[in-house]
Amino acid sequence: MKRSKPKGDSLNRPGPLLVVLSGPSGAGKDAILSRMKKSGYPAEFITTVTTRSRRAREKDGVDYHFISGERFQKMLEGNQFLEYAEVYGNWYGVPKAPVREALEGGKDAILKIDCQGAATIKKLVPRAVFIFVVPPSMEELTTRLKGRRTESDFDCDLRLKTAEEEMNQLLLFDYVVVSRQAKIDLAVLAIEAIIIAEKHRVTTRQIRLPD
Repeated sequence: MKRSKPKGDSLNRPGPLLVVLSGPSGAGKDAILSRMKKSGYPAEFITTVTTRSRRAREKDGVDYHFISGERFQKMLEGNQFLEYAEVYGNWYGVPKAPVREALEGGKDAILKIDCQGAATIKKLVPRAVFIFVVPPSMEELTTRLKGRRTESDFDCDLRLKTAEEEMNQLLLFDYVVVSRQAKIDLAVLAIEAIIIAEKHRVTTRQIRLPD
């Protein structure tokens, strides 16, 4: 019996992915994303909107979109956020439009968000890819947070306490990546490998955003 070969159009071609990068404050998410951007990785990196004050060395539109509380409220009323939350006394929101534009254009969208936000997006877009970035140890995380000198001792202790709670949210995620200082490239390679593996799944993820 002669077997017919499958036509190319019949193959299950992978669609664009929504990749959610999360983890404790100080785990290394920013460093990983910065390295991926500089390498020209083919994805749309979604910039979060926040009412937090800009820190030294941060750039508006690159690290975050820094806006006023009033403007944030207007965006909220206009249903412009995929997810939003108050964190450490400041508001953060993932703008919906650039995520939708990337996916509709066939491009992967990568966003960085805290664990609280990741849990919300898990409910809204369960077929997204969730990656949890962790430090090698809590001792290492303590050293990183205290060493960057961007928070008061009180805020630093609060972030460490929150990090301990967030480490218990591991089962919310699909993958875990350990981020070691001076070895950021290894974490980047791991994340890129995860995305490649997702592109070769027999059953691909169909991403649908809420209206």
